[in-house]
Amino acid sequence: MNASRAPGSPRLIGYVFILPAFVVYAAFALYPLLKAAYLSLWHWDGSSLATWAGLSNYTEVFTDDRLRSAFIHAFVMIGFFAVLPLVIGLVLASVLHRGQVRGRSIFRSVVFLPQVIAMAVIAVAWRQVYAPEGTLNGVLSAIGLDSLTRGWLGDFTLALPAVGVVGTWFESGLVTILLLAGMSRIPGDLYEAARLDGAGPIREFFAVTLPSVRGEIAVALTLTVIAALKTFDLIYLTTKGGPGHSTSVPSYEVYYQAFELDQVGLASAIGVVLAVIIFAISFVITRVADRTTDR
Repeated sequence: MNASRAPGSPRLIGYVFILPAFVVYAAFALYPLLKAAYLSLWHWDGSSLATWAGLSNYTEVFTDDRLRSAFIHAFVMIGFFAVLPLVIGLVLASVLHRGQVRGRSIFRSVVFLPQVIAMAVIAVAWRQVYAPEGTLNGVLSAIGLDSLTRGWLGDFTLALPAVGVVGTWFESGLVTILLLAGMSRIPGDLYEAARLDGAGPIREFFAVTLPSVRGEIAVALTLTVIAALKTFDLIYLTTKGGPGHSTSVPSYEVYYQAFELDQVGLASAIGVVLAVIIFAISFVITRVADRTTDR
């Protein structure tokens, strides 16, 4: 018997080590989630006696036009928060990785800068950009495109894309840095072999670069999709879900139903459905990434 071996079962010791972290996780994540699931089964205004609702709150989530639109808006936000930043990040990271661009460290700091600024500050700044007398309309007027000027956040059609552009700007830096880190680990031999086979820059990208950063793409998609689905502060500070409810999203509806309409049970049902959607999408992304990596 090895005298230096620690006493006790290694598996039991492992459980003891993770117990403090699990207690904190259970207290601040699992318990609130279970409490929300319990409240979603009741009609409750937050102060008076609750009455049993069964699954009627969930039925309302899927049948109410306003709430259904909020979930559709959330999926539109995925395009702006996840898909566009991934495309932009792949292009920027590939150019920076392949070319000898001077000042790469400064560029990395600049593109990552939005991630260190509070979303409240970003929302206020972009609200000024989109204002009727704001920067965007000023630029359009200066180049002779006065016909395009408008109150962007008050336009029923363009308010949601306008808010989505903020998400694209916010997430592109994070995705670019993640992909740059992944590309920096690709052996140069792979590129040399591809060039000997006559591959050009486009073929190199699809044959060498893209397959080598599948793990980073999965991480970037997971982070940005979650950010898109749970975004609240950006919506609250720029449009408050308006005009009408054209920019409302589920996380804003949780706040609106609970604190403006005193429908805590319905707000909890929205939160539970949103949590299930986030978990399902994250699970699918992780599983697809694992399968492609194992091949």
